[in-house]
This record gives sequence, C-alpha cells and structure tokens, in this order.
Amino acid sequence: MRDRPLWDAFFAVVAVAVAAAVAVQDQPGRPYALAAVAMVALLYAAWGRRLARGSGQSTGYVAATLAVFGAGTLADPTLGYLLFAICPVVFLVLPLGRALTAVVVANALPLVVGIAVGGSHRSYLVQDGPIFVMGAAFSCLFGIWITRVIRQSEERAGLIVELESSRAEVARLSHEAGVAAERARLAGEIHDTLAQGFTSIITLLQAADPALADERLALAVRTARENLAESRALVAALAPSALGSGSLPDAVRRQAARMSEETGTTASFRTSGEPRPLPTAVEVVLLRAAQEALTNVRRHAKADAVGVLLAYGQDSVRLVVRDDGCGFAAGRSRGFGLDGMQARAGQVGGTLTVQSVPGAGTTIELEVPA
Repeated sequence: MRDRPLWDAFFAVVAVAVAAAVAVQDQPGRPYALAAVAMVALLYAAWGRRLARGSGQSTGYVAATLAVFGAGTLADPTLGYLLFAICPVVFLVLPLGRALTAVVVANALPLVVGIAVGGSHRSYLVQDGPIFVMGAAFSCLFGIWITRVIRQSEERAGLIVELESSRAEVARLSHEAGVAAERARLAGEIHDTLAQGFTSIITLLQAADPALADERLALAVRTARENLAESRALVAALAPSALGSGSLPDAVRRQAARMSEETGTTASFRTSGEPRPLPTAVEVVLLRAAQEALTNVRRHAKADAVGVLLAYGQDSVRLVVRDDGCGFAAGRSRGFGLDGMQARAGQVGGTLTVQSVPGAGTTIELEVPA
C-alpha cells in the first residue's frame, strides 16, 4: 500500500464524502465539523502521506489526527466515518502493537463523545454505535493484514535486490572462471605439446650429433631452443600473474600476507612435504581457491586469525584454510564463491570439503591429484 498512488485518492474520496454528509445536515456545529474534516485532510497531505510511504514512524501525527477527529465528533458525530480513512494510515505509520491501541481508541472516540454529550449524539450512539464496534474489530484485522502485506513486500524487495546482486556475482564468477579455465587450458596445451615437442627435437638432434658439427643440425637446435623459449614465455603469460613471479607456495604466502596487511587479521602460512612443480591447471586451481577462501574470511568470517596450509603429498596436494570466525550453519547456502571453488576443483579431479560450526570458525580443504 505504501507504493500505491490510489491510496491518496481513497483518502480524498472518504474525506470529501464525509464533508458532503456533514454539509447537507442542518447541525449547529457544521462549520466546526467541516473545519475538522479539512484539518484531518491537511494533516494527512502535509505529514501522514509522507510517513505512510515508509519515510518513518510518528506517534505525533496519529495523536494530532485523533485530537482533531475527536474534537470534530463533538461538533457532528457524522465525522466518525472518517475512520475508514484514518485507521489504515495508523497501521502504516506505527508499529503493530501501538497501531492496534490507537485504532481502538479512535473507534471508541465517537462512542465516548456520544455518552458525554448526550442529546442528538446519544441517539446517534444508539443507532450507529454497533457499527463503530464492528469497525474497530474490522480495522484491527485489516491493519494486521496491511502490516503483513508490507512486511512481505519489504522482504520481497530485499530478495529481489539480493537476487540481482547474486546474478551479478554469478556473472562475474562465471566470467573469471571461464577466463581462468581457458588460460589454464591453453597453457597446459602449449606446455604438453609445443614445449615438450621442442624439447624432444633438441634431445634427438643432440643425440644424433652431440658436437653439433653439422651446421644444419646446429641451426635446427638453435631454432628449436628459441621456439622452446617462446612457448615457455607463452605458458608463463597465460598463468595467473601471482604465479608469474614465483612458485605456488610463494604466491599463496603473498595472498596471506596481503590479507594480514589489509585487514589486521593474523594470517599465517606454512607448507608441508616437499614443494614441487605442478601442472599449470592444478596450480591455478589451488591459487584461486586460496584467494577465494581468504576473500570469504575477509568478507564474512569476522575472524581474528586464519591459517593457510599447502601440503604436498606423494600423489596429491592439499590446500587447507582454517579461520576462527563466526562460521555458519550446515543448512545455510554456501554461496557462489564456494560453488566456484567446487567447480574448479572438479576440472582437475579434485575434491572440496567445507566444515563450519556457528561460532567455531570454518575450515576449507581442497585436495587435488598431482
């Protein structure tokens, strides 16, 4: 209802209808009653309309409106029908508990005024009093429904924003994963075909003529070596920049050190086993997993410390990232970052394990055959 312009028209129609009903009656307090209708409408236009659209809550607006409304019913009890416009607004500008109280008070005002004033008011009370009792019950039920609709609308709006953000994140991760996978594939292809082929050519030519006395063989070896250097340069260029200036342990160590510098979180790194060169695709997956895991710690974990382990086994390599942060429940969605890690691990035959307990931190372990 906060976003529907027709609500203003409904309020105006009710106010005009009540004003017309007052105007056609020959009541001594008619001018005061018409002034009260105008004041209620003015309060809504200048104050309540903005509040009803979600800009805040105000007991002051409700109190002022009910004061004017109560005074107007002293002049003419017909103003009681303004409740059809007033009560829904009360639920839009007050929390549910206070709104229910205010609505009951609002519906009781015409009855209280009728009892206090007597005369024509008393006869009006006897005739239309039950209507206001039913109106109070209806207003409360209608207000509860309005509150639920508003809450659902706000939750839906939040979900839409989250969905749009998630879509953007999926697109970004998919693009990054696709680019990284293609670069790794090309690097692996060049390494496994061209580079190894040139190495084989050099070995065979030198075996045929160890001294390279034949100029043609010497030229062929020089050419093969030059092309081997070019292919290795291509492999280095296609690998992630973090791997271009050192080994995988050095690249992961730099990631941990950078996180510690940027966030103040204590980040430690260690290796076990004997580090050895790995296929480019495997190194890319391990490095990306370390980057993503540390990013998750930075964004979500609220951790004081995080430890990173790169363990070289006989047939596999394990990356373990463990933090002492807030953790998360087992049934909670893991997010697109962890899903991206899982997808990358699958590309090289690896497995990803995530263990987390609320309040007890998170451990991410990636093991790849190598």
